[in-house]
Amino acid sequence: MSRSFPAQDALIGRLDELGTLSQLRRRRIQNLPCSPAMLSDEQPMLGFASNDYLGLANAPALIATAQAAAARWGVGSGASHLVSGHTEAHETMDQTLAEFTGFEAAIGFSTGFLANLAVMPALLGRNDAIFADRLNHASLVDGALLSRAELHRYAHLDLQALEHALAQSRAKTKLIVTDAVFSMDGDIAPLPALLELAERYDCWLLVDDAHGFGVLGPQGRGTLASFGLQSPRIILMGTLGKAAGVGGAFVAASQVLIRWLEQTARPYIFTTAMPPLLAACVTRAVELISHADDRRAHLQALIRSLHAGLAGTRWQLLPSGTAIQPVIIGGNAEAIEVSRQLEACGIYVPAIRPPTVPKGTARLRVSLSAAHTEAELGQLCEALRALSDLADLSDSEPRA
Repeated sequence: MSRSFPAQDALIGRLDELGTLSQLRRRRIQNLPCSPAMLSDEQPMLGFASNDYLGLANAPALIATAQAAAARWGVGSGASHLVSGHTEAHETMDQTLAEFTGFEAAIGFSTGFLANLAVMPALLGRNDAIFADRLNHASLVDGALLSRAELHRYAHLDLQALEHALAQSRAKTKLIVTDAVFSMDGDIAPLPALLELAERYDCWLLVDDAHGFGVLGPQGRGTLASFGLQSPRIILMGTLGKAAGVGGAFVAASQVLIRWLEQTARPYIFTTAMPPLLAACVTRAVELISHADDRRAHLQALIRSLHAGLAGTRWQLLPSGTAIQPVIIGGNAEAIEVSRQLEACGIYVPAIRPPTVPKGTARLRVSLSAAHTEAELGQLCEALRALSDLADLSDSEPRA
């Protein structure tokens, strides 16, 4: 056993504190491919937790593409893009994503977190300013901090506060940054109004469409496409491990901006390129997404069924029209207990607690997929309705 020392003892104390606050998290070992059918810690479960919104993560067409690409390219890329890791598969992926999203060019990254760490430090510095929605994803917050630009965080969707901050700013270069679909509330940013502000105050507009790409807009082209927005000011970040069912991320923008990222973005320059087999799978996934109107229609039907199924219960559903359906519980301990009670029914829905969400808004994050059936959704609604009729669960013993 390792010897203890004061700094490590302090970590033990902080972990104990997280447990007391019902904020301690744990990893679950999954024993089945991504789908609604889970084998979690050897227990069969019906899952409403993954971001596989179109049900493509285990699609036979993508598995076949991966197998063929592995035979063609091997497993690893072996180097960063600017050394020797940029294959024809990566180039085709970049061009496909640019064309699909309606931008001049695109550039691939290994993860969405890396993509968001790349853009802002490459564009802005100490004399510049970033204006960010307070509920933006953690990767956008970290990317802004890394840029060393002055960071202004406005209240969620508060355009009046944003405009006031923009009007007061004397920064040389300004950027507005927002999630397109907010990952814990499922609501959609007012992108047309944000673009209008970007044009009025001469800003870049960075849009993280991790949860809209593949799901929203004509042919699943994303949230920007759903509003019909195009501008050389817009920088789009999209992830490829959610609706696309694969992994990685991309940034799409003007040709000039993409060339600048290629030359200056540290997470791109100093990271080994994603495996070419994944790049080939992304290209195939875009084709599947473009022909998945039936999956998107089914997903919308599930959203309507969930809201109808929980009507009249004490659970508050936020007004989300996306695959992210938060069920607000309130207290940490009660949210954990509701999640645990669902597990006892063979249903897994994660409890999301502070600091991921604001204090007092602990929730179940119901993540719907086109792979779910109406019958499976009915199981979830029936279980939640039964729990809604029970006495207050907040006095239950807190569980990690």
